[in-house]
Amino acid sequence: MAGPATNPPAIKSRIGAILRATSGNFLEQFDFFLFGFYAAAIGKAFFPSTNETASLLNTFGVFWLGALMRPVGAIVLGAYIDRIGRRQGLIVTLGIMAIGTVVIAFCPSYATIGIAAPVIVLIGRLLQGFSAGVELGGVSVYLAEISTPGNRGFYTSFQSSSQQVAIFVASILGYILSELMPADTVASWGWRIPFFVGCLIIPLIFFLRRTLEETPAFLAMKKHPTASEVFASALANWRIVILGMMIAILTTTTFYFVTVYTPTFGKTVLKLSTQDALLVTLLVAVTNFIWNPVGGALSDRIGRKPVLLAIASLSLLTAYPALSWLVAAPTFGKLLAVEMMFSFYFGMYSGTMLGALVEIVPAHVRTTCFSLAFALAAALFGTFTPFASTWLIEQTGNKAAPGAWLMFAAVLGIIAALIVYRGGGKTVPTYDPVVEPVAGH
Repeated sequence: MAGPATNPPAIKSRIGAILRATSGNFLEQFDFFLFGFYAAAIGKAFFPSTNETASLLNTFGVFWLGALMRPVGAIVLGAYIDRIGRRQGLIVTLGIMAIGTVVIAFCPSYATIGIAAPVIVLIGRLLQGFSAGVELGGVSVYLAEISTPGNRGFYTSFQSSSQQVAIFVASILGYILSELMPADTVASWGWRIPFFVGCLIIPLIFFLRRTLEETPAFLAMKKHPTASEVFASALANWRIVILGMMIAILTTTTFYFVTVYTPTFGKTVLKLSTQDALLVTLLVAVTNFIWNPVGGALSDRIGRKPVLLAIASLSLLTAYPALSWLVAAPTFGKLLAVEMMFSFYFGMYSGTMLGALVEIVPAHVRTTCFSLAFALAAALFGTFTPFASTWLIEQTGNKAAPGAWLMFAAVLGIIAALIVYRGGGKTVPTYDPVVEPVAGH
């Protein structure tokens, strides 16, 4: 157990620290996006079926099952990071994530090895989900702990912004492939090429993570809790974890809708071209990158509550009408307009939510509680979005049905924000049964 640190060293370069910390986010989201974009091809390769929708549901089902490992990773790896340190923990999560990426990239198809193929892909997704459970939380906490006074929202927003860079790069690769290869070739084996590219950049990301500095805030802590103490504190603060999950749900559902699901939605539901769907996703990645720090910076100035409530209310009022307008007569321009609206909602809300979530959980178990709240939101709602959207459209025959899913997420976000920031903006108090009572932030 680490003792008190006297005058812990300051971070040498905050820009460098942000780049090193968020590099793992790039790999995670790069692979997640590819899995969603090439869902139809992956379905044919590993989950063959005479029914295209059934094959797609199987693929999105595995995508979601992997995400169910996120809460497990949040608890296990979160406790490790809170005990051993931010730097070492983020290196471990990257290693696990890299293994999952390589497994999926090189797994033979169902036609080659039979039932072993979907089993291996599922194992790869489970590893990725386990790692992702704490990757986002670990990075967010790291950025919060190196932030300058009054700029916590701005700094933590770069956790989400880094993911948009991955989507941008993956979209460009997909666009180039669709231009250079016939659609049948891409569906047969060409879809693996971007996954191989992801494998090639793993060594670079490992190098960046290995040079990461520990945060002064962690070094200055007088007590680093044991794993059992972390679990006890997380359990004692179950209420704030659930409220944090509810706040994060709108971030995760909107994100997976505008990135992972949009290419499939554009191609299979709206019947637009692959190039159109990819171009929209690419532009969404750019605007997501811009709006995240804007949202974080704005919430630093006017508070988290006003931004969270305003964006959630706008989403509640416009999600279904916007999608109804789009599906009535789909065009590239209309898809772009609707996705730009959702991108604005996501970026502004996400940039604010990350700072809020860091602030409402107990400091000494910050990684575990943050990661668990976010992992539950992503596992139960966010990564379920492609499956839920496909299922809703299939069951109702209404192509705008996914709008109801986004509205549901907005309602949960409004309720949670009103509870957390009730009474003059103060948050729900947290409690630590092991170290000491922790006052509300």
